[in-house]
Amino acid sequence: MEYRKIGNSDLELSAITFGAWAAGGWMWGSADRNDAIKAIQAGFDLGVTSIDTAPIYGQGDSEEIVGDAIKGISRDKLQIVTKFGMRWDLAKGELAMKSKNNDGKDIDVYKYAGKESVIYECEQSLKRLGTDYIDLYQIHWPDLTTPISETFEAVSKLIEQGKVRYAGVCNYNVAQLKEAGETLEIVSNQIPFSMVNRGVEDDTVPYCIENNKSVLAYSPMERGLLTGKMTADYKFEEGDHRQGNKFFTPESIEKTNAFLAKIKPLADEKNATLSQLVLRWTIERPGITIALVGARNEKQAVQNAEAINVKLSKEEIQFINTELKNAGF
Repeated sequence: MEYRKIGNSDLELSAITFGAWAAGGWMWGSADRNDAIKAIQAGFDLGVTSIDTAPIYGQGDSEEIVGDAIKGISRDKLQIVTKFGMRWDLAKGELAMKSKNNDGKDIDVYKYAGKESVIYECEQSLKRLGTDYIDLYQIHWPDLTTPISETFEAVSKLIEQGKVRYAGVCNYNVAQLKEAGETLEIVSNQIPFSMVNRGVEDDTVPYCIENNKSVLAYSPMERGLLTGKMTADYKFEEGDHRQGNKFFTPESIEKTNAFLAKIKPLADEKNATLSQLVLRWTIERPGITIALVGARNEKQAVQNAEAINVKLSKEEIQFINTELKNAGF
């Protein structure tokens, strides 16, 4: 595995980091708890020492699964990355979405990162994760109802108490990053990035490169689209958030698969899967420090970890970039 330094900190994360959203089941259709635990452990055995989760993923389920998976592993061999600022148990802040929990009950999810809420959420996360500190604590989405300074004063307090090591953000634009940095050093920004979704390269990624903020790319496989295994008539389970998403229309799936067919010979040449080629390309992209990748079971986790063994020359990266452009991405 390769390990990469995060911003100006002394924190290093595995270049392939385990993304535990789907492990929580929520918005992905059902998930098997034991499979998720085994997936995290199988990734760890291959050097995936960093795990990214969040309270909202399964309303605590994902963090508890991560907590179970890491029992017995020496804490200093792991990097736990989690989030705050999405409340399903408190109607405060800005309504983010109406959803259903894993029991099928309606829930309202709010973006809220007031000081007392941040402190409370941290305590809850520590309990669920079964640890006494979080390596990287990130606001999940901007909360437009709370001053950014108030939010990060709370995180600063948590750092002073030793409950958090470093502060990060998710889904922040350049202006929000700058403002957060006035209160506390922000070492990273977790943002959506994939071969077919590169809008963040216009402003946010260049700013992060220039100011030494690490970019943690989420959905680098575009939630399964870039595996090449999806067909235009794919049927989503009830509760799967991909249903109706613009990337998952039959036309989009066909367009993506046509592009993937062009780069598959390169994957074959390297005895790699398409997914592994896509992941390696992602972490070679300028400004992208870490790729966050989910896995439902051991096999997927092993495949993701082994993407690190794929080596790409400048010419091969250029070939992929050209095919992306020719395909209209």
